[in-house]
Amino acid sequence: MGSILIKNAEIITMNQAEEILIGDLWIENDIIREIGPDLLPDQVDQVIDATGRTVIPGFIQTHIHLCQTLFRGKADDLELMDWLRKRIWPLEAAHDEESIYYSALLGIGELIQSGTTTIVDMETVKHTDSAFQAIAQSGIRALSGKVMMDQKGGDTPAVMQEDTAASLQESVDLLEKWHDYDNGRIRYAFSPRFVVSCTEQLLTEVRDLSAKYNVMVHTHASENRGEIEIVQANTGMRNIVYLDHIGLANDRLILAHCIWLDDEEKRILRDRGVHVSHCPGSNLKLASGIADTPGLLDWNVSLSLGADGAPCNNNLDMFNEMRLAALIQKPHHGPTAMDAKTVFRMATIGGAKAVGMEDQIGSLEVGKKADLAILNLYNFHTFPSFDVDPISRIVYSATRADVETTIIGGQVVMQGGIMKTLDKDTVLRESDHSIRRLLKRSAIS
Repeated sequence: MGSILIKNAEIITMNQAEEILIGDLWIENDIIREIGPDLLPDQVDQVIDATGRTVIPGFIQTHIHLCQTLFRGKADDLELMDWLRKRIWPLEAAHDEESIYYSALLGIGELIQSGTTTIVDMETVKHTDSAFQAIAQSGIRALSGKVMMDQKGGDTPAVMQEDTAASLQESVDLLEKWHDYDNGRIRYAFSPRFVVSCTEQLLTEVRDLSAKYNVMVHTHASENRGEIEIVQANTGMRNIVYLDHIGLANDRLILAHCIWLDDEEKRILRDRGVHVSHCPGSNLKLASGIADTPGLLDWNVSLSLGADGAPCNNNLDMFNEMRLAALIQKPHHGPTAMDAKTVFRMATIGGAKAVGMEDQIGSLEVGKKADLAILNLYNFHTFPSFDVDPISRIVYSATRADVETTIIGGQVVMQGGIMKTLDKDTVLRESDHSIRRLLKRSAIS
């Protein structure tokens, strides 16, 4: 990877003091070696002049579905359960190895171009190895895993209804192949879809395997009131209470959404150290509701951000999620609720804490991984800059078009808006070919 010197930048560190500095940042291999004014390392392979630019920690999105990127625009204007049953599950069931690969690359290209450097990704039931191949090629940092769905019956396509033992074994096989790949850039996460589609046997086995291998569990919970009614009918408990009852609620658990919670569930999330991924764009588009993020923060619940999937959001842009996360709370909680710094913290160091990597990523500090984005805020929509909080400019004014360069683990994966690890034209062309094939196979128009 060599050595990179970023010169003359505004550096938003997100360190414990949340310092904002003007100066240089020196990267050697995958590590930040020094931050300060007028750095003069002995040997540098690349110098990036960042005069007038802003360097930020790479965004960390804690809930993504790369396998769904091909379905963008194919499941609009539906609520969650209809969205799943009528569109998403049939399309996921139609996937093949090639379509999974290009769906992943399409999503990763969008993520990198908008400054995201780490994701927590949930795939579908089959062909997950192809997604890992795309992740490995792209250079993005990821926790990923095959989705697990062993509950029989209902509207789930037959091909999506797994044998419990087979689902567990395939997950372990993928873990043993990919976990800690490339010096830990790729890690495995067990990914039962949600309580509705999983037997208690599978969930308790996942609990035990997560402890055995010391890896994360990534699932959905309390996204939709209809979903909660199904869980209560089947278990006699609300979602979070049930997950706690079977021993899954702990600091290795990442729960997407958590919109419809009572105080008992909030207490469980706090006391067990469970991490919540807030997905405002998806929650609004699926008409699921608005999570009480100010209340969760008051309860000291671990909060981070994610865009979810392209068919329930239509983009994977952290700038969009930050702005929404701030704005949707203000009419109910007042104008000071979810201020820019709180939201930016969720997008960076909050995400790092959720994936158990706050000592390695999420802030720009000496000794941490060199995961960062360089923004060009010299534009009409981000000026004036005089006496304006830089984080406010990013959360309320900036867009993904302002990201010039993305570096992950010391590797420049995008520079000047040009992708370095994947061929854009090939990905776009093969994405269209793939969705055409899936639509024909699934008989969805």
